[in-house]
Amino acid sequence: MATVEIRAVKKAYGATAVIHGVDVDIEDGEFVVLVGPSGCGKSTLLRMIAGLEDISGGEIRIGEQVVNGMPPKDRDIAMVFQNYALYPHMTVAENMGFSLKLRKAPKAEIETRVRRAAEILSLDHLLDRYPRQLSGGQRQRVAMGRAIVRDPQVFLFDEPLSNLDAKLRVQMRTEIKELHQRLHTTTVYVTHDQIEAMTMADKIVVMHDGIVEQIGAPLDLYDRPANQFVAGFIGSPSMNFLKGHVRLDGTPRFETPDGIALPLSSPGGVEDGQPAVYGVRPEHMQTDPQGVAAQVLVTEPTGAEILVVAKVGEQEINCLFRERLSFAPGETIRIAPQPNLTHLFDERSGRALA
Repeated sequence: MATVEIRAVKKAYGATAVIHGVDVDIEDGEFVVLVGPSGCGKSTLLRMIAGLEDISGGEIRIGEQVVNGMPPKDRDIAMVFQNYALYPHMTVAENMGFSLKLRKAPKAEIETRVRRAAEILSLDHLLDRYPRQLSGGQRQRVAMGRAIVRDPQVFLFDEPLSNLDAKLRVQMRTEIKELHQRLHTTTVYVTHDQIEAMTMADKIVVMHDGIVEQIGAPLDLYDRPANQFVAGFIGSPSMNFLKGHVRLDGTPRFETPDGIALPLSSPGGVEDGQPAVYGVRPEHMQTDPQGVAAQVLVTEPTGAEILVVAKVGEQEINCLFRERLSFAPGETIRIAPQPNLTHLFDERSGRALA
């Protein structure tokens, strides 16, 4: 196991810069998730850690060693890819032990390591099968087993669950997390799925357009987003954003262009009349006879909860209710945010306001 230090790392393809001076510290044994929309640079950063992409600037250190110019095979890392990358003509055991065979490791050692990894991943009864005889989840476990047998300092996962169906993704999320808790190997995991990031990570790195927007524990990012991008990206359904102005005369409130007033908890550091963006998560909305009027547009019941898309003035808002409520499109309901769970963002920069 080892720490990973990323210092002012840049990446450019010719004149096009895609990573703009990223700094990330990953502790020994930590499970860190790089998350962000497609094209944000998260997979490129992972490939630079692996040595599959050259670094245009900055420094990457694994353990005590700077690895900028080091070939991938010498970095003591193991990578699990999105597409499994299994050899179809090899059995499960041969696929898992192939890297050790290339190193000319003793046959007995290969068999011992493969057997141990197979037991960890519940693959011991499948060692003689070929990839074509396995399900998608079993193939992904074989790819993980191939990484485990190398006993690396760092595991790198590049969107390993994106090819699986929804139910299997949930199962594999749990299996990868349990694997990390058992092995305590430093892990860097890339995904565009913020639910994966929230449920698996010790620490999340939110990326956007080649920069790091915020780093923190999952619930820290959920409760205290640094800016509007992080607030909208972390959480599902995503946070509602309403445009308007802060009003501090009398009771502090947020006022939309339609004159609708919404509560503010502690609007410190802002001025009366300041343009801002009001943020509230769908799950932090509640029905309230004294709340603002909202016209129901669409309802989406899922059983455990119901998502209601409604119109407040001229702006749409999502509300997620845990109660078994029944609303009809066109109906007017009254809703209110929980005041201590609202957020305020600067209209121009998007940064969170105190």
